[in-house]
Amino acid sequence: MVIRRFLKTAALALAGVALLASTALAGYPEKPISMIIAFTAGGSSDVQARLMQKYWNKLNLENWVFVYKTGAGGAIGFSEIAHAKTDGYNIGGINVPHIVLQPLAQGAQFTVDDFDYICQVVNDPQVVAVRNDSPFKSVKDVFDFAKANPGKLKVGLVGPYSGHHLMALTVKSKLGLDLADIMYKGAADQNAALLGGEVQVMFGNVNDVMRSIEQMRVLGVAAEKRNDFLPDVPTLKEQGYDIVSDIRRGFAAPKGLKPEVLSFLRDAFKKVATDPEYLADMKKAGQPAEYMSGEEFQKYVKAKSIEDKALLEKYGLLKK
Repeated sequence: MVIRRFLKTAALALAGVALLASTALAGYPEKPISMIIAFTAGGSSDVQARLMQKYWNKLNLENWVFVYKTGAGGAIGFSEIAHAKTDGYNIGGINVPHIVLQPLAQGAQFTVDDFDYICQVVNDPQVVAVRNDSPFKSVKDVFDFAKANPGKLKVGLVGPYSGHHLMALTVKSKLGLDLADIMYKGAADQNAALLGGEVQVMFGNVNDVMRSIEQMRVLGVAAEKRNDFLPDVPTLKEQGYDIVSDIRRGFAAPKGLKPEVLSFLRDAFKKVATDPEYLADMKKAGQPAEYMSGEEFQKYVKAKSIEDKALLEKYGLLKK
């Protein structure tokens, strides 16, 4: 029995050594890493990155120094990441479809090819939400009203050229609807507009609507499967509408990292993103966690770029 306990303890110790060894890379990192955040401190992107930093520190690596480069819907910060030194000491948070739409429609000073993708950490689906006292009881009610009353359904969005805007374009394209898009600067304004009766419906993210969920009724989730935060709400696909729309958050570095540094970062971020305690903290923070490797994330972004370009072109929104 004593020998068994000794062997078990030794095995756990060796596993710990292996974890540290697999994380270590000779000479890197040997100084703090700049973490560039494209949105304001305290926002969803910042909160998620700060949670990740907590578990990054568990790996006994150099600290992150947070650098906020805000404005233009994140385009300033994303450009900062894309054009930073490729020494492994400049990484940052990126949002999709923002990094896809901004170069296509707004002439942002970067493209999706200007990044080395580390991983995806959040998949935050769009939802169709109304006030609790709304006459709309289902997604079908909403879309049927829009079809019968072209240009009359006021839909609150955060945009333009955001995930919310993209969902509106997708709904219009696939269902042939004419919606009255009402744009707001942020999710707080969007929520207030719905609750105040300025708009009848909003397309917003799960993370955003959860802040006012007691006053709203979520009619459908634009995802492949039901969301853990809203398990009783059916997807749009379940209700007969082939619409999937979300905002994804991940991390990237400027294109051109040394392969061994990129591999190190991807391995370290994976350890953090799959840590059970980190995932529990993400759930408490209302952050819909979904890990995707850097290689898979890059493929997703490239495919998304082709798809979204066609949609913007259809509505004459490409930058000329």
